[in-house]
Amino acid sequence: MFLLLPFDSLVVNLLGISLTVLFTLLLVFIIVPAIFGVSFGIRRIYMKTLLKIFRWATLRIERGAKEKNHPLYKPYVNGIIAKEPTSLEEEIKEIRRSGSSKALDTPEFELSDIFYFCRKGIETIMDDEVTKRFSAEELESWNLLSRTNYNFQYISLRLTVLWGLGVVIRYCFLLPLRIALAFTGISLLVVGTTVVGYLPNGRWKEFLSKHVHLMCYRICVRALTAIITYHDQENRPQNGGICVANHTSPIDVIILASDGYYAMVGQIHGGLMGVIQRAVVKACPHVWFERSEVKDRHLVAKRLTEHVQDKSKLPILIFPEGTCINNTSVMMFKKGSFEIGATVYPVAIKYDPQFGDAFWNSSKYGMVTYLLRMMTSWAIVCSVWYLPPMTRQPEEDAVQFANRVKSAIARQGGLVDLLWDGGLKREKVKDTFKEEQQKLYSKTIVGNHEDRSRS
Repeated sequence: MFLLLPFDSLVVNLLGISLTVLFTLLLVFIIVPAIFGVSFGIRRIYMKTLLKIFRWATLRIERGAKEKNHPLYKPYVNGIIAKEPTSLEEEIKEIRRSGSSKALDTPEFELSDIFYFCRKGIETIMDDEVTKRFSAEELESWNLLSRTNYNFQYISLRLTVLWGLGVVIRYCFLLPLRIALAFTGISLLVVGTTVVGYLPNGRWKEFLSKHVHLMCYRICVRALTAIITYHDQENRPQNGGICVANHTSPIDVIILASDGYYAMVGQIHGGLMGVIQRAVVKACPHVWFERSEVKDRHLVAKRLTEHVQDKSKLPILIFPEGTCINNTSVMMFKKGSFEIGATVYPVAIKYDPQFGDAFWNSSKYGMVTYLLRMMTSWAIVCSVWYLPPMTRQPEEDAVQFANRVKSAIARQGGLVDLLWDGGLKREKVKDTFKEEQQKLYSKTIVGNHEDRSRS
């Protein structure tokens, strides 16, 4: 046997006491509150303290830049080009009125008409409203994260020391704590749902499954220091319905699942994600698809329809955009989930980027890198609005219904409502978009002539 020297014994005792104290603090202030769904308000005090520091840092940067005559970068929130909402017909009329003798009623192509399309093309190149939705939102203020504001280069010695202290806190204290919490939450989720899965079906199993899911997701929320404000909770999704929300990040699932009990829909994965999927499906009727089945729209629709027709089953959680958008807008909703005739419960999620950018740019960062960025941010702060349930009207098709739901979510969350497909993140513009512009121009010229001939 090895004999410990007095100094070594002291170190071991101190390490044991430290781990005991740390585990006790985690149990009392994080795990137990997560089980009962309560909060001591520590995270909100932390958020208010950070806001005061951010304001001071921003004012110090602006004052230092003014003293050195350095121009401050100001992000263009509404774009760099002022655009007026005018139609193609109105603009071509104006062009012909100012530089051509031909009226728009003349069913002929006029060379000056190309100026409209040239201007639109240059505007799109300079201020593309689509691709800028796939990059992180730039902040006007500085939050002591060098990745969030271009003005961080104009820093005084005092601010540099403060930034360095922030790096130490985030990487040496918050990161290990958050990793420990995430490991705890995921482990409890896998073990808990596996055990519950062996129970016979019934109310007792459903009760335990619900509370195991809620407890574990709440622990994972605390692993991100997420501060979430839920609004209009009386509109939370009910059984037999579909919950649809705008999509910014993979953590959207955790944000919503920490306040409600949902059936997830997705593709079967391998690795750690596959272990989690196989465990949770034993306790809850999630809808997982094989890779070969995902592209079969009819099979997916059939599985979803069978699920929602059973009013005893949980509401399905779906993100119809199909990709992550940077939380400044809502892009086109895929129509599949709006075709099955179920009640839709819209949910708007809006993140506050002052404390950390939740947007996942999957074309730039892998999942591990993204999670590391999340866990080294100050916090994840967001608001969630539960909107009143919506049903498809008799005169609506699935696309119109999807657009109506999307508009309601954008309006509530203060997001820009775009008609573009989020798939443009990785794909080229479809020819149908070009053909629509061509048809519109043709109709503008030929249509007016035909109307005039009839009259």
